[in-house]
Amino acid sequence: MAVDSLNIGAMPEQLEGTIESILFFNPENGYTIFKFSQEGAPAQTVIGNFPPLSPGERLRITGQWEVNPKFGRQFKAESFVPVLPSGAKGIEKFLSCGLIKGIGPVLAKRIVQTFGERTLEVLSGDADKMKGVEGVGAVKLREIKKSWAAHQDIRDLIIFLQDHDVSTSLATKIYRQYGSKSYHVLKTNPYQLCLDIWGIGFKTADQIALKLGMDPASIERVKAFLLYLLEKDNEQGHVFSYESELAERCRQEIGVDDEKIERALADLKARKLAVAEKLPADTAVYRPYYYAAQEEVVRGIHALTRAEFARPPFDVDQVIGEAEKDMGLRFSETQRRAVRESFQKKILVITGGPGTGKTTIIKAVVAVFDKWGRKVLLAAPTGRAAKRLTETTGREAKTIHRTLEFLPKLGTFRRNERHPLAGDAIIIDEFSMVDLALMHSLLKAIPASMRLIIVGDKDQLPALGPGTLLRDLIESGQVSVVRLDEIFRQERDSLIVANAHRINQGEKIVYPQRGDTESDFYFVHQEDEQKAFKTILDLCSVSIPRKLGVPALSTQIQVISPMYKGLVGVERLNAELQQRLNGREEGLKIGTREIRLHDKVMQIRNNYEKDVYNGDIGSVVHIDRPRYRVIVHYDGRPVVYEKDDLDDITLAYAVSVHKAQGSEYQAVVMPLMTQHFIMLQRNLFYTALTRAKKLSIVVGSYKALYIAIKNDKPLKRNSLIREKLLAAGEAAAP
Repeated sequence: MAVDSLNIGAMPEQLEGTIESILFFNPENGYTIFKFSQEGAPAQTVIGNFPPLSPGERLRITGQWEVNPKFGRQFKAESFVPVLPSGAKGIEKFLSCGLIKGIGPVLAKRIVQTFGERTLEVLSGDADKMKGVEGVGAVKLREIKKSWAAHQDIRDLIIFLQDHDVSTSLATKIYRQYGSKSYHVLKTNPYQLCLDIWGIGFKTADQIALKLGMDPASIERVKAFLLYLLEKDNEQGHVFSYESELAERCRQEIGVDDEKIERALADLKARKLAVAEKLPADTAVYRPYYYAAQEEVVRGIHALTRAEFARPPFDVDQVIGEAEKDMGLRFSETQRRAVRESFQKKILVITGGPGTGKTTIIKAVVAVFDKWGRKVLLAAPTGRAAKRLTETTGREAKTIHRTLEFLPKLGTFRRNERHPLAGDAIIIDEFSMVDLALMHSLLKAIPASMRLIIVGDKDQLPALGPGTLLRDLIESGQVSVVRLDEIFRQERDSLIVANAHRINQGEKIVYPQRGDTESDFYFVHQEDEQKAFKTILDLCSVSIPRKLGVPALSTQIQVISPMYKGLVGVERLNAELQQRLNGREEGLKIGTREIRLHDKVMQIRNNYEKDVYNGDIGSVVHIDRPRYRVIVHYDGRPVVYEKDDLDDITLAYAVSVHKAQGSEYQAVVMPLMTQHFIMLQRNLFYTALTRAKKLSIVVGSYKALYIAIKNDKPLKRNSLIREKLLAAGEAAAP
């Protein structure tokens, strides 16, 4: 068993001194390494979790000495207290470090020359006296006073929270959010933290609250837990939660009685933090936005199904025939009907699996609109899907967010009911990825004169966000639907396409003939997880790059795993593939992670200012260690990540199926083991398989393959859009 470090002092020790230099700082968790000097002693290395520090700061640190086999003797901090320096020389060095905004080395020298050892006393109690120092005017004085007050506040807050075993990294986050009001929030309702601060959930806020003496049965705790459960259910794709399930989880997980739960729910409803809707057998509980969004989406769709619309003044079938000639194709009758109905319906859904010609239909619809002289917009949920739509149609396609002109600073869309989209039709591709919130914003921006044409594969995974919009629209029976079920001639020889359709029917997959080196699909049988792991590494580093003639670090080779944990899960595969494919580069350490030059990385949150989105994959092209900065190329476009942005990217040698949705890669490798039992679902397997354009390789056991194909019961999402659309249609029927 490897030993990472050896403690050489059982009892905690205390050091007091000055920070000489910061060697490493992780903004994610505050993990810091710095050189620390005590009077009359050589500088030592200190490690631990701290708020942002600056050279020149003076600290009293409690911890233990340890010997790290790689880095040698270092002091591991357990807690610390900021200490104000004494003596003119120490004060001048402290003020020169840049911690107090407005004071640099030159001004620090002048201030200390004026006030000597009383300098910090003057800053704390009578800062206006600074006006007598050359270079300190009214504006400069305000800046110094504000910065000094903030330094004192966070210093006091850290000491207060450390007394209650709260980490300094959390203390820093809390201070950034509330400033001087931090004490009031912590003492009155610590659960406010999980509502206001990204990265602090109920569990963290609860830990702080209980350490600060909050009653475990307090009504504030129950309310915070209920809001936490509602948020977690939204993250799982549910539009609402069932009240009976919320109550049961409260009883089981925080041990409160029904009376407290009822009071907490009633208070959340009264304060409009939750909305309840009575159902025949239970009550649906929503976060307010999702209740309103569901109601408005149903109203918007229902209105579109009944709205008037213009029809082309020419024979649409004749123009479809002209489009066939131009494209060198012959449409099936179903494909012709899909194009025709795009001009006979106000809202239309076109759905089909791979190889059924969805993109071809979009091109034909655009051609007919061109003949008519009408404007059509093309959009998709992700940048990757929009780019692919542009490439296949030769027409500009944008993300839905760009189409609606998202305003990042305001968090809203410029296009809405007051400023709708301009055009005669909008075609949305990859619609299975559209969640309730995005549909809500889209419908608000569609004017009465515009057609809505929805294209997607209903058998793919649903969107990451709440809702199952595509399925709900189809199953409601209130929207016209064209189902494409015939595979195009040029796709019939593809085992990827053939097997995708067989999986959807719950049928056995077709294997390539023995010795076939030209197939686009292979199943590599491995019952042993360790052997499957090694096979995946070999495929990605040697076999596939050689077969496709691309570098092993190419973003066109992608491992897609059903799980994050385990030997063939996303996390372990990322670590091993990075080491195998990019192990010689020294990178930038971010806590336990390391980002290296040439790494494949993925953006994991939408960032509208940078125009990069959840699931976008790029390559690291530059690392600036001193400035803690990384530059990533996405399709050749550089995006700069500063220190505070680095939480937004993660290694992408392996990704989850959900993260891969909407993307296409030249080659996909997918582990499929019985250890993944909980995630062995038909739509998940189908989605991963269809991400591959040229080559798909499944590595795993026959039993796992059988389970994945036969399990056609994906986790149900709580949504009432289908039922409400049906009710609206019945109510409007003559």
